[in-house]
Amino acid sequence: MPTLDEIVAYCDRRTRRAAFTDFPGAANGLQVANRGRVTKIGAAVDAGLAPFEKAVAAGVDFLIVHHGLFWAPPRPVTGSTYRKLATLLHGNCALYSSHLPLDAHSQLGNNVLLARQVGLRPRRSFLVHEGEAIGWIAPSRLRRADLRRKLTALYPRVLAIECGSTAPRAVAFCSGSGNRAVRELGAAGVDTLVTGELREEWFNHAQEHRLNLYLCGHYATETHGVKALAAELAKKFRLPWEFIATGNPL
Repeated sequence: MPTLDEIVAYCDRRTRRAAFTDFPGAANGLQVANRGRVTKIGAAVDAGLAPFEKAVAAGVDFLIVHHGLFWAPPRPVTGSTYRKLATLLHGNCALYSSHLPLDAHSQLGNNVLLARQVGLRPRRSFLVHEGEAIGWIAPSRLRRADLRRKLTALYPRVLAIECGSTAPRAVAFCSGSGNRAVRELGAAGVDTLVTGELREEWFNHAQEHRLNLYLCGHYATETHGVKALAAELAKKFRLPWEFIATGNPL
């Protein structure tokens, strides 16, 4: 039975946690400890009460999430904040968060896995944040219609804004929010982006700059990294693992 310290140390090394300066409050790494041993690994996108309750009910005692607990300034431990922490502590469930490291990773990352889902192989990174590239770009021979068809087969909701080339030579991938990524497409020589969500303003931008933008859902595009890390941990440490789905449509 592996210790919590062993699991955390492996995750920190594998995700290159220390290399990333994330957004304020992300607090990548171990956010809540357990009693020191791990018997079952869980993966979820968000640090919410519902996924915590489901994880504890499933016997998970080490839960990996993409969006951790601490995005806002410190607040009183009351209401839903208390219920979330109480659920983890009473259920002996440790919480490990990995945000940008699991977007950027060249093997386990959301963006690399998004590209591979549609049969593309990422070749170069883009969208640098504090010295580390987050997004990935893959050369493509897919026609635009084929890319859209593949995405709609994979994701329950795909919003396609198709103002760019009908046969893009490359496709950029940025899971979750793609607002910063759209600005960098021109400099990267790409006119096609697969992402999770965008602000309304980018529709006009896509028309004016002849871009293809595919929005597949913030939550849906960020399930891949936590699953991949959980599966790798489970294999290495010979433990069961489970994805804790919440049905988030956003």
